This record gives sequence, C-alpha cells and structure tokens, in this order.
Amino acid sequence: MKLRPVALAAALALSGAPALSGAQNAERYTVTGDKVAIYNLVGSIRAKGGSGNDVVVTVTRSGKDASQLRVANGPLGGRSALRVIYPARRITFDEGSSRGWGGGHTTLRVAEDGTFGDDDDAGDRVEISSRGGGLDARADLDVAVPAGKRIDLKLAAGEVSVTNVDGDVYVDVHVADVTTDGTKGILSLDTGSGEVKVSNARGDLTLDTGSGSVTLSNVTGNKLVVDAGSGRLRADGVTMQSVNLDLGSGGAIVNRLSARDVKLDSGSGSTELDLMTDVRLLDIDSGSGGVTLWIPASLGARVDIETGSGGIDLGVPVSVTRYERDRVVGTIGDGDGTIRIDAGSGGVRLKKRP
Repeated sequence: MKLRPVALAAALALSGAPALSGAQNAERYTVTGDKVAIYNLVGSIRAKGGSGNDVVVTVTRSGKDASQLRVANGPLGGRSALRVIYPARRITFDEGSSRGWGGGHTTLRVAEDGTFGDDDDAGDRVEISSRGGGLDARADLDVAVPAGKRIDLKLAAGEVSVTNVDGDVYVDVHVADVTTDGTKGILSLDTGSGEVKVSNARGDLTLDTGSGSVTLSNVTGNKLVVDAGSGRLRADGVTMQSVNLDLGSGGAIVNRLSARDVKLDSGSGSTELDLMTDVRLLDIDSGSGGVTLWIPASLGARVDIETGSGGIDLGVPVSVTRYERDRVVGTIGDGDGTIRIDAGSGGVRLKKRP
C-alpha cells in the first residue's frame, strides 16, 4: 500500500481541514466524540485536562521538510481520529531533538490513512532513524482533553506526557519516554523502550514495557498490572486491591504497598517489598536475586518460603512447622492469609516494619 500525498491533500481540502505550509506553524483542530485517537510518528504528544465538549489539538511542525506533513481529522473505525501523515518510507529524527529518543532507529508499519499500532500487519514499512537521508520533519502535539473522554495516544519516537486528564487514557509508543501525573480513570501504557514515570494516578493501571525503567508514586485503584521486559521497577505509595508484577530483569523496590492480593514474578534482580497492611495472598517467584519482605506488626499469614541458595532469614516471629536448609513453613500471627516465596537463587529475608 502506497501513500499518495497529492490525493491526500485533495481529500483534506474537500474535508475542510486547514492547509499546512512552512515550518513552525501552529494549527488548531477540534476532535469531536467520546472516543478519540491521536496518531503521530515522531515528535511529542502532550495531553492535559481541558474544558468544553471536544478534544482540541494544536499541531506544531518543524524540520526542513515540515511543509510536506498533512493532518487528517475525522471519524475512523468507530471513533474520531486525528492523524499526522508523513509521506515517506524513511524519516530522519535527530537524536537531540527529544529527550525520549535515544538515537538509532525503529521500524513499524503505517497504513495509508496514517494509523499504526492497531494491526501490526497493516500498511507499509516505515523506518525512523537518527541517521540522515529521510524526510526531515516532526510534529509536536498539545492535546486538551475534557473530562469523561477515552483517548488513545499513539507515537513511534519521541516523548509523551499526560497531565491532569480525567478519563480513560491509552498510550502506545515504540521508542519514547512516557510521563503521567494526576490522571483519573483507566491508564494503560504500552511501550517498546523508554522510561516510564507515573505519579498521582487514580484508577486501574496497566503497564506493558519492553525495556526501560518504571517509576510509580502515589497510585490508587482496584488493579495494578505491570509486564516489564527489562529495567528496574521502583514504586512508592501503591494502594490497590490487587497487584500483578511480571518482571523479566531488573528487579523491583516497592515501598508503602497496600493490597489484598499481590503476585510478583521476577526473572532476575533483587526484590524488596514494604507491606503496609495485611494480605490475603502474597506470591513471589524470583528466578535469581534476593527477596526482602518488610512486614507490619498486624500481619497474619501462613508462610511457605523456599530458596535454591542464599538462605532464609526470619526477622519476625514465625511459628515454624517445617524447617529445612532451603525451606521454611510456618505461621505469622493469626495465620489469616498466605505468603509464598520461591527464590531460585539469592536469600530471602523477612523484616519487621519500623
């Protein structure tokens, strides 16, 4: 499938979309509907809480080929979609132009209508590279989101920020840093590589990251799910009903954790959890790296700890019913809960919260 810039320009003219020319021109678009999607290949997307009934997007283009970019805006696939269309199969993106782009290159398939990420097999292959020779253009988008919307933000390379948005937010990036603060509603972040920072989020939170560190602070809701390929997870102030952490490498430090059900599966890297409250089920499976668990005085649970190497250090009172070099079974307090820890290598330590 080939992009046809002339045909696209004609279609945009017929639809009443504003014509774009020259670098650094800011254009304002209104996107109607309760479900809105924003597509941009390179640059940035900055979403903030807005007023009124419609999503408002300000597009600023730059680069020597900026005038070749086109913007399409209208209904698409059951939602309203604004797409920045790049009429090229190779795009040059200066590694110094965005904090979230570390250089190198990434490839993806882009459909003729400017969409990507919805169907990995749809469209033509586009390469984004820090080396020259491609289309030299980028777009920076400022998005004002009224309360109650569902918004999808899709970016290939650059950076995304979401601030004080009251609604359901879905972010999908290839190579980009993602930062959110003060969101209310479902927050779903899907990243190929790049740093992820989430703070002051209220609502269910789902993170799927390929590589790059993850930092969470003051997140509250019903469910937290993290699937991270590599990169350390650091969290402080997590209050959820259930927490599921699947970490490939890098390990985790989670301070001030309040949850009824916690499952953590880590391939490698040390793990440290600081429990603030009692648990119904805590299940930790660590391939390599030590496990440290801080326990509040009020906690009661049946405990089953097993380690391949490294030993087991019980720093809290445990009524032991089975003791071996590599396994301890017993009860803490009233035993009303379950704690299971399986560490392939590395020691396991239970410690009392101060």
